[in-house]
Amino acid sequence: MARATNNPASRKRRKKVLKAARGAYSGRHRLFQNAKETVMRGMAYAYRDRKQNKRNFRSLWIQRINAACRMNGISYSRLINGLNIAGVEIDRKMLSEIAIHDPEGFQAIVERARQALESSADKSATREVASI
Repeated sequence: MARATNNPASRKRRKKVLKAARGAYSGRHRLFQNAKETVMRGMAYAYRDRKQNKRNFRSLWIQRINAACRMNGISYSRLINGLNIAGVEIDRKMLSEIAIHDPEGFQAIVERARQALESSADKSATREVASI
């Protein structure tokens, strides 16, 4: 009996890899083995960078918030602390959008954080006096 090579499925598999390697340089898009390595590495980079993309955006939002905070005379860490004390649950993505598109609204948020920080400082001062 003749040896079966499963030719249609093998060709389809190879064509799929070579199509995914389009745009690669030299033999990396022409030769199957090289193309396979290129595609596998590309998939690994894509998986890794989907995770890094989230980190990069969070970092960008924090930088934007920090710049807007400095323009309003408060540091980023004090703003976030004040918002936590005030119980304002707004994420960094929305804070950065507000800072860019609605400076007056962001200033109101900063004032809310400042008031919360001052009230918590007053409470801690009265606790210290009471303990003495």
